[in-house]
Amino acid sequence: GLLEKGLPNMLHHINTIRTSGINPVVCINSFHTDTKDEISLVRKTAEAAGARCAVSSHWANGGDGALELADAVKEACEEENGFKFLYPLDMKLRQRVAKIAEVVYGADGVSWSPEAEAKAKMLEADPGYDDYGTMMVKTHLSLTHEPALKGVPKGWTLPIRDVLIYSGAKFLCPCAGAISLMPGTSSNPAFRRVDVDVKTGKVTGLF
Repeated sequence: GLLEKGLPNMLHHINTIRTSGINPVVCINSFHTDTKDEISLVRKTAEAAGARCAVSSHWANGGDGALELADAVKEACEEENGFKFLYPLDMKLRQRVAKIAEVVYGADGVSWSPEAEAKAKMLEADPGYDDYGTMMVKTHLSLTHEPALKGVPKGWTLPIRDVLIYSGAKFLCPCAGAISLMPGTSSNPAFRRVDVDVKTGKVTGLF
């Protein structure tokens, strides 16, 4: 089923976090449509990989629904770890992006548009940007730059089309693929279905 097909993606993220020297906590964001068998499968798979796992229903039960998750995170924070960054902080921008693409996303490599590579070379040559962090701009719906590619795709290259500079926050942001940079709402945003009964104070349309 679809759940089974998605498990390799979770395992990939578990292994990615482990590269930083810490053991992750997997949170199952449980909804009323989830079955006990589905929750059990995800938990069993995560724990078999050595990760902590907690079920959370905070969306329905508030703080009480997140107590198991809070305990798991507390235990993880108290555990000794060998935290390390993915790359040396003095690594140049293009090397950083290659490391992120290959280790975090599972890409075979990176391709740069001429404009993006020229900008990257300029930034690497200017010591004023040496202490800037790197934040990738990419769809969250896939490990790749293509939202429709699910699971753990193999045999692909991450295309970088631009590098954005945010000097206030000191971030260099390589942009992968086509992605909207402006926050927005859908053509039928959820707020249209939310209302308050002025007599009872009851809110409708949230779930």
